[in-house]
Formats: sequence, C-alpha cells, structure tokens
Amino acid sequence: MKKTNITVGLTTLGCKVNQCDSASISGELQSAGHTLVPFNSVADAYIINTCTVTSFADFQARQLIRRAKRANPLARIIVTGCYAQTQAQMLTAIDGVTTVVGNNNKHRIVEMLNHPAQNSRQIISSDIFLQKQFISTPFSPWTGRTRAFFKIQDGCDAFCSYCIVPFARGTSRSLPFRDVGQGVKNFISQNYREIVLTGIHLGHYGHDLQPETDLVRMLECLLSQNPGTRFRLSSIEPNEISEDLICLFNRHPNLCPHLHIPLQSGDDSILKLMKRNYDVAFYRNRVEKVVQAIKDIAIGIDVMVGFPGEGEKEFGNTLKLLEGLPVSYLHVFPYSERPGTAARDIQPKVPEKVKKERAAILRDLGVKKRETFSKRFIGKTLPVLVEQSPEKKTGLGKGFSHNYLPVILDKPHGTLVNTIVTVEIEQYREGRLTGRIVHE
Repeated sequence: MKKTNITVGLTTLGCKVNQCDSASISGELQSAGHTLVPFNSVADAYIINTCTVTSFADFQARQLIRRAKRANPLARIIVTGCYAQTQAQMLTAIDGVTTVVGNNNKHRIVEMLNHPAQNSRQIISSDIFLQKQFISTPFSPWTGRTRAFFKIQDGCDAFCSYCIVPFARGTSRSLPFRDVGQGVKNFISQNYREIVLTGIHLGHYGHDLQPETDLVRMLECLLSQNPGTRFRLSSIEPNEISEDLICLFNRHPNLCPHLHIPLQSGDDSILKLMKRNYDVAFYRNRVEKVVQAIKDIAIGIDVMVGFPGEGEKEFGNTLKLLEGLPVSYLHVFPYSERPGTAARDIQPKVPEKVKKERAAILRDLGVKKRETFSKRFIGKTLPVLVEQSPEKKTGLGKGFSHNYLPVILDKPHGTLVNTIVTVEIEQYREGRLTGRIVHE
C-alpha cells in the first residue's frame, strides 16, 4: 500500500508537558513526510492535543473541534491529550471527530494517519493506571524556539482533591537517566542554549526507576557534564526542595536561579481539604530559605481561589501570606470542579462572582510583585538568552534572563538570536525590563 503524504494542522492546549508531547508528534509527522500547516488553514487532518485541568480547557477543546470541522468538513479530526483520556465517549459524539486517542497512545497517532481512515469513529485508549513505563518519544526540535522543553517525567501519585491530572496522566513514571542524557545531547547538538526539564510531578523523578534515583542526582550529572548549557526546572512541590537541591544552585552557575513552587492556598484548613501535604508555616519557611540561600532567585507561585469552603477569613489568610512572601510572580486561577475528584463533594461552594473578585485581587498583587522584583535589577547586569522573534513594535532583540525576567535589548535581534548576552538593565516599562548590551 502506497503511503500518502497529507497536510496536518496541529494545536495544543495546556501545560508544557502537553507541548512536549506535541513537539514529538510534530517531529514524527515531518519524518513521515507529512506537511504541517497552521491549524486555522485547510488541512487533510487536524490533531487537537487537549487539556482538562479546568472546565474552560474542555470548552476550548470543543471550540477547536468545531473550528477544524468548519475549515474542512471532510478532514480527519483526531482528539488526544488529557480530555481525550478522561472523556473519550463524550468526545466521539461531537460531530466531526473521527478518532479519540488517549495519552498512553499518543505515540501511535502518526502510524494511524499513515493508514486509510476508518468509516466508524474510533477510541484508541486504555486504562492509564496500567501504564507503568515512561513512553519514550523521538527527539524533536522546538521549532522557532531558543529554549527546549524536555519531558523527563509523567504522571502523578499525589491525588490532590481538586485535581484530575492523575486520572488523565496515570501514576508517576520517569525517563531512564541514560535516555535523559541522550536527549540533552540531542538538544545541544541542535544548538539549544537552554533546556527546561519538565514533568507532571518533576520532584518524583527517578523514584520508579531501577536502580532508584532522584532529581538531584540526575541534575548533578547533567550540570557537571554540560557546563555551557543553561538548565531550568519547571514546577516543583515545596516539600521536594531539599537542602541538596538548594546546594546545586550555588555549585552550578548553569542551573537557572528560578523555581516555580505551587502554593494553592495560604490557609491551613483549605490546604488540608485540598490534600496538600504541607502547611502554611512550612511553605513560608521553605520560600524564605530558598531566597536567602540562592542569589537573585525568582520564585513563581500557583495559587487557587474559590476552593469549596474558602470564606473571607480563609481568603484573607492567603492574601496576607502572599503579601509577605518574597516572590516574583503569581499564577492565579479560580477553582474549577472536575469530574471524579474528591473536591466535588466538599461544601459550601464559592459563587463564581466571588471567585472572579478574589482572582482579580491576587492578580493585582502579582503585578506589583513582578514590578518590585524586576526593579531590583535596574543598574545591574543580567545574562539574557536572546529569543528567535524580535520585539514586535521596534524589531529590537528580546529574551529572558537566567532568573526568568523578560528583557528588551537596545539592538536589533539579528545575529544575537540564540546567544547569551550580558545586559545592563536601565528601566522597567510595561511589565518588562529594558537594557543595554555590554558584552556579546
């Protein structure tokens, strides 16, 4: 049977782990001879890699399905990702959907496209909790990016009461260390200057491997063996920030001083209902210890508003904690009820209007935190990795510092792309720093 090369529109919702999965699918599509086209254009097939962390993410996925159907009513529409894993039957009922592929079968999508479409709608999925091995995917470059995102862990064993992710991703699984090392070599060979290590529960890396290892031991090897490459960690839980991890930042200048540490609530009673395994005092002490130990570190926080049972007192405790913490930015999101999670049964519910009001208060605080942290660096120098795309209005170069601050440069991006330049910071404007390159 002769293989037909087709045009494919691919789009992704959700986290960096999902984006890593899509990068792998993209690479496999191109290796198979298929042509990737913008999702909004007419294509022979559309792949929608979904998220289901919130009800809004579900809504976005359904919108994208309808958009693909309008663009080409005859196209094959493949829905994959976390929404596909948890709500396969519902998705197959949507007009236009031809195939629903669970998370543990994403690696089969390109193979499916190489065969004629089935007349009937298909669900290709299985019990995610039976998946015990990390499914390795081929190395794929991140088109148009100077930073590579590298998924080294998948799944989660925590089962926080609000979270559907374990039901969508399964239990914690790690990429064997030898494969991590090879993946890093592949990215470096493609001239990536920064690699972001990501996972659903990154701090659990290595616990399932034989012999067992952990994130710190793996990082120590990567940092020592690749001193010319910047490494950055994605989100990591507060109780997984060990003394040994903190020491790595001071021993290895190529480990970016930036941590994203989920909080979720600043009230002990709400944290208990959420089934988070720390209290406010522990969280505060851990953040303060990190800030004291690691020079110039940026700390980001996930915080949820409107969890069932959150009254004015509980929200006030969260606000007070965040006001006093030395952090650089906040990711704020309202609680979204998810099917099958324990939090659905917790009362009383918080009205949507109240959720929005509380989210707005914390987002305003987040803007102030970002500004305060950023302005600390005016008059100082920062190492900045110049991004592929220039600043839209001026054509000047832009990039991110080692501690994750966006910086606009004083020169056109041109030959600076994918280089790390030393920048003297001059001012803070419209949420970003501006600076003068003092060394290329």
